[in-house]
Amino acid sequence: MTDYIAGKTIIITGAGGGFGQITAQIAAAQGARILCADINAAAAQETAAAILASGGKALALATDVTRIADMNAAVSAAVDAWGRVDVLVNNAGIMPLAYLADHAEALDAWSRCIDINFKGVVNGTAAVHDQMMAQGQGHIVNISSIYGNHPVTGAAVYGATKAAVDYFSHSVRQESRGRIKVTVVKPTGVPSTGLADTVVNKAGGAGAVGQNQALFLERYVQSVQGTLPPAMTDPEAIDYFALQAREIAAAIVHVIDQPLGVTISDITVRATGDFYIM
Repeated sequence: MTDYIAGKTIIITGAGGGFGQITAQIAAAQGARILCADINAAAAQETAAAILASGGKALALATDVTRIADMNAAVSAAVDAWGRVDVLVNNAGIMPLAYLADHAEALDAWSRCIDINFKGVVNGTAAVHDQMMAQGQGHIVNISSIYGNHPVTGAAVYGATKAAVDYFSHSVRQESRGRIKVTVVKPTGVPSTGLADTVVNKAGGAGAVGQNQALFLERYVQSVQGTLPPAMTDPEAIDYFALQAREIAAAIVHVIDQPLGVTISDITVRATGDFYIM
């Protein structure tokens, strides 16, 4: 099999944890050069250090994706170190689920959600666009969500940012046809990423499971308590309850690991036994 990862220069935002960190580690192990960008400088450095300790190539850079200057600096750092940018993974994001009635508590988080989840993708794309066009090739991978598929209660702002990422991504694909590949990766719920820590009102998650709410809550409590039936925690079993971050990272690496002329344009990754209705 041909390896399309080795030797690529990949910028990953939100590389200090979750999908971003594991994606960086997997891609580096396959021979990619990784610029670990994260607003948390220490977390980015930790990811890069682990890659270097394993014999890989990596740099770390404190990066706020809401600032175009920071994204420009990330691109410049990658080019200075390795001469090019082959892939940008716009991964940084937060998930402040809340109802409109929660606005007094949620408004600041919603504003930040718009800035990170959508403006961050726009900034990253703008920062890398000219470099990739000058190279004659490149690949932008945007992490969206099933929440962008259809409006549900409790996710008006979060879902809107992900729908915006979908729309934006396919517009960029059309504008850069034959030069820049564009992929949208849509995970379902992945408890192990830490995104749940950014939720404002946990009841806001009910809209995503709809009629499955009662059984979902029962299974979720069991997962927290460690009492889920073994099959529901086994990715080899058909009733696997919830994805782990590594499975999304593997999907991200998979869409990158394709021939230059082949783009996996959209990919949704689900646990076969999950309860999400979108």
